[in-house]
Amino acid sequence: MTTANPEDVAAAPAKTRAPLGSGVVAAWRSVREALDKPLASYYLLLGASALLLTIGLIMVLSASSVRSFITYDDSYAVVKRQLMWVAIGLPCAWVASRMPVKHVRRLAYPGFLFALVLLALVARFGVLINGNKNWLAIGPFTMQPAEVAKLAIVLWAANIYAHKERRLRELHHLLVPVVPGLFAVIGLVLVGRDLGTAMVLAAILLGMLWVVGAPMRLFGLSLSVLGVAAVGLAATDPERLQRITHFTDPFKDYTDTGWQPAHGLYALSSGGWFGQGIGASTQKWGDLPEAHTDYIFAVLGEELGLVGTLLVVGLFFTIAYAAIRVALSTEDPFVRYATFGIVVWILGQMMINVGMVLAVLPVIGIPLPIVSYGGSALLPSLVALGLVIGFARREPEAAAALAARRRNRSAGLAAASPPDLRR
Repeated sequence: MTTANPEDVAAAPAKTRAPLGSGVVAAWRSVREALDKPLASYYLLLGASALLLTIGLIMVLSASSVRSFITYDDSYAVVKRQLMWVAIGLPCAWVASRMPVKHVRRLAYPGFLFALVLLALVARFGVLINGNKNWLAIGPFTMQPAEVAKLAIVLWAANIYAHKERRLRELHHLLVPVVPGLFAVIGLVLVGRDLGTAMVLAAILLGMLWVVGAPMRLFGLSLSVLGVAAVGLAATDPERLQRITHFTDPFKDYTDTGWQPAHGLYALSSGGWFGQGIGASTQKWGDLPEAHTDYIFAVLGEELGLVGTLLVVGLFFTIAYAAIRVALSTEDPFVRYATFGIVVWILGQMMINVGMVLAVLPVIGIPLPIVSYGGSALLPSLVALGLVIGFARREPEAAAALAARRRNRSAGLAAASPPDLRR
């Protein structure tokens, strides 16, 4: 019988012990390998969009249940409408993801003109809701044409810039006709007193100018003009001026202008780390106005906590990250400009909405994309995401990987089929 050497026994655990931090390094390496795969951007866009839409439906159901029961005697009335818009929007997004780029570009000018006509109709025949005349009644439905205009101006500007790709160093070609066209859209939106949507459109304009290489002095001038215009518009409206001057301390005017942002903060602060649970919000019982639209992020924070809000914000940044990967890797200037414009629109609107709920920005009536209730906002957003997903599918390496997968699947089905007994 042999006896183990004590020195060998003492040394054995040291030899098998993994180096400190090796698990983190291995996990990071696995993530990097996954992101280097040809279909990474495609799956990131598809997965993050699907998760956001699912979370949105759950939160619309929860946030609107009390109001739906009081108004319609049916706790599911609002979420049923949202499901209807999802049922319409998903096929539209699928068609957009399969549509060839040349056909998308052909629709750019008609889409922009259509949006202008709708906005002009709103200025003349619009319906006044919550102090803003930005809704158009069409039979039993009401729509918000400014939401359609966001997608229309992105595609229109991307088409023009792609056509002028070699002439964008000249300031004239950089500005005309995109800047006057977007100013026309913003002007029509401001006729309806919708300052929040005008801010999103201005962000899209600045984002498009940045991605095509506009000089920095132009941004300084643009921001100065937009700032002066925003202050001027706010000063002419007492209610809007109160919102801007009181947003940093909503409890100063708690019973009036500060009511909505204060209760939004109550909802967020009571959520804690993991929330009160889905359906357990107390603020949605009448204290928080627009709980299922502009302030759905507050209900989300109350029911899902800080973890839930960070998950939603992280999903938006995942979409932005994957879309920017597509924009940087493509050789098609239209795809690059359209993708970046969609990122600025969706990510910028998310940041404005979250800032509004956190009381770091004034309340300007901006919904949370994909998550908030409303077909007018949901349909264009789904179509825009469908376009970006389609751009990701058409990346050369991604298209080759999908084609190989289809061939392998067909070969597998052929191998699994029963032999022909007639031979």
